Amino acid sequence: MKRFRSLAALAAISALALSACGNSDSGSDASADPSAAGSGGVTKIVVGASPVPHAEILKFVSENLAADAGIEIEVKEYSDYVLPNDDLQAGDLDANYFQTLPYYEDQVGMKNFTFDHGEGVHIEPFGVYSDKITDIKDLPDGATIAVPNEPSNQARAMLLLAKHNVFTVKDVKMPTIYDIDKNPKNIQLTEAEAPAVPKLLPDVDAAVINGNFALDNGLVPSKDAIILESPENNPYVNVVAWNTNEDANKLAAVKKLDELLHTPEVADYIKKTWPDGEVLPAF
Repeated sequence: MKRFRSLAALAAISALALSACGNSDSGSDASADPSAAGSGGVTKIVVGASPVPHAEILKFVSENLAADAGIEIEVKEYSDYVLPNDDLQAGDLDANYFQTLPYYEDQVGMKNFTFDHGEGVHIEPFGVYSDKITDIKDLPDGATIAVPNEPSNQARAMLLLAKHNVFTVKDVKMPTIYDIDKNPKNIQLTEAEAPAVPKLLPDVDAAVINGNFALDNGLVPSKDAIILESPENNPYVNVVAWNTNEDANKLAAVKKLDELLHTPEVADYIKKTWPDGEVLPAF
């Protein structure tokens, strides 16, 4: 009987030891989990971005600043303006960095996204490009100009063209191709998704192109644009957006990323990478 009790006691001690080891391993796993809140480890976030310049700026932050801030950044590149917000709302992204503030406001208002955003990180001056003319005054009668089809970018294009006397537009907040007022040269406008506008250059007299898509297609805004938007007091700053329904740990990491994007190191990187003003810090 004593022998039986001794064996039972030994078994109980072994079980406790195993249980203790199990608890220790569990705690170790939690601290190693990159997304574990309060673990003191690294928090991984997935950020959607346009390839240029957004993804390049994020990669600089990832390689030079993120580790010391306790975050790991996975960059998911997008070539359109619709999916990054849809995926953020769906929870497939922890943040995105691709859009201007007016576009953000338009999309949130239209689709009721549960988003918030940071301050402006950079500006990519909008430009008018042409394979046929070198001065906007040389547009022929009946010339065709390609513009983005998305409302906020189209308004930006319309206002830029109006500022340079291509035509006048009605006094509305976001003019579209249907809001031309006076059109002495009978300019024709053709719409396309923003990434596709540069591809239309051979077939039109001019095209109004977003800065990042100009860069994507080998165009240097400061050298190739026949009109270039001024960055001074420009409302079209690019911002980081996040879903306010995200868990607290991920939200804290995203806001840390936003802080890193506003550091002197990032400003210097932008200036050195795009020395001709194709991309400008907004802070």
